[in-house]
Amino acid sequence: MEPVQQTPPITATAGVTWFGPRPGIRERDIAAEAWHLKLDKPAEVRLRLQRRAPENLRHHAQRAVTRFIVLVAADMTAFAVLRAAIRSIREGGVPGNPLGDALSAALPGGYLNGWQFAIALFLGLLVTGSYGTGDRRRDAARLLAACALATALPLWTAVWTRGLGPVLVHYLVTVLAVWAGVVAERLTIDRVVARLKPPAPAGMDTLFIGPAAECARVAASAAFAADDEFRAIGFVDVQDPPARGALGHVGDFALLLAASGAQAVVICGYLPDLQFQEVVDTALAAGCQLMSVPRAVEMAGVHPALEWRQGQPVMQLIAPSLHGQQLLLKRVVDLVGASLALIVTAPVMAILAVAIKLDSPGPVFFGQERIGSGGRRFRVVKFRTMYDGVSDAAHRELVTKMLQGEDGRAAQVGPAGEPVFKLTNDERITRVGRWLRRTSLDELPQLFNVLRGEMSLVGPRPERPEFVSLFDDDIDRYGDRHRVKSGITGWAQVHGFRGQTSLADRVEWDNFYIENWSLWLDVKILLLTVVAVVRRPPED
Repeated sequence: MEPVQQTPPITATAGVTWFGPRPGIRERDIAAEAWHLKLDKPAEVRLRLQRRAPENLRHHAQRAVTRFIVLVAADMTAFAVLRAAIRSIREGGVPGNPLGDALSAALPGGYLNGWQFAIALFLGLLVTGSYGTGDRRRDAARLLAACALATALPLWTAVWTRGLGPVLVHYLVTVLAVWAGVVAERLTIDRVVARLKPPAPAGMDTLFIGPAAECARVAASAAFAADDEFRAIGFVDVQDPPARGALGHVGDFALLLAASGAQAVVICGYLPDLQFQEVVDTALAAGCQLMSVPRAVEMAGVHPALEWRQGQPVMQLIAPSLHGQQLLLKRVVDLVGASLALIVTAPVMAILAVAIKLDSPGPVFFGQERIGSGGRRFRVVKFRTMYDGVSDAAHRELVTKMLQGEDGRAAQVGPAGEPVFKLTNDERITRVGRWLRRTSLDELPQLFNVLRGEMSLVGPRPERPEFVSLFDDDIDRYGDRHRVKSGITGWAQVHGFRGQTSLADRVEWDNFYIENWSLWLDVKILLLTVVAVVRRPPED
């Protein structure tokens, strides 16, 4: 098979330049690299994208933090300039004493001089979302609401000492003055930043997906061409064969995304449902910022959020997963919960370690490589429950039969005569190990994985790398489980034990947990885990 030849970049369609001016982009043949990636299994390509997700997410977070800091600094500078101007006019430092007299009557001395109003202004802008992305930071109505709230915060106590009338005049004059200053500052901040920033473009490398003409139209629109936050590096066509200048066909989107290193993806125009879903899943797996021109179609699996850019509406498609404050809250709960659990169970773990050593020769702990969030590998720690050095060929054979749809051959007989999809009467398990599995106490050392940040108390169970490759090829949405950290227990574990449910069912339960996460859901799962262990503990 010959590699796809890279055609020259489109430069004449709607004034769009697809490549540049990113250093080295012409030397890096995206299409050729995508062709080489075809030699890899789809699961390996997806893991490659997921491993890049943390870097992309950090990049998005850094841009958001930088934007926030710049806006706060500009707001405080504008406030300081406004305060100095009002003080100068009030004290007669500039011509127009009548204006100074009127201003002194409306604004008593000392107002706007302290840090209290600066904090109130910051809170007002924060609460009204004026530090958000897109056009929200330049929305005059939103800024007016922020200034009105900021002025009211430190002023309400003056009603009791000065009366409602004077305070109302004071309030209106202050709101209008501060609003005029903030609006002027926000309208000029982009130009100031553009002059001060380094000459090299800092925009995100962006791929456009859709019909060639629609991609050119969207890329040339003010939302993307006039906003240096995005830098077009190419487009992926939905037509077959692709149009001249396209990086390739949407059917190879995962390969093209992996080869291009794009940080943002924009869906243009109409895509068939299956293509649309594949683009969404792949882009979110890579941690890309995903946007779309609003379209009249049900977007399953994502949460659309309308965002305005240069007066044009675009739809940001957000993965129904954990973000920002949720991740921080979950991490705090993990640290506190794992620390307390280790303190409480330390004597029990010491007794179990002695029992394991006395029962059979070998180490106390058993380490095994697993796949966690973002496709990253880590070593999960458990108490050893098998004889040291035994083979796992029987377990591999069982999993292979299940993946091949041979449930009848794979099923074994459980204690009550029911069919189970696990090894029963496994002679590899030690006496102590069998009891540890029955009580799930073999999982206790994974609390150390939680403290190290490799796992969470609650989340999808991690799987071995060799099985992940098989599952991702044969089970729908299996790779989506890697959006969050693996857990000691999870929604799937409290709904069905490992030997009694199919892999596909567990995948659906895991994705339901990710897309409906809440702190209460974590607490509920932990409580249900205790009940499940007492009732009939799962074996892992």
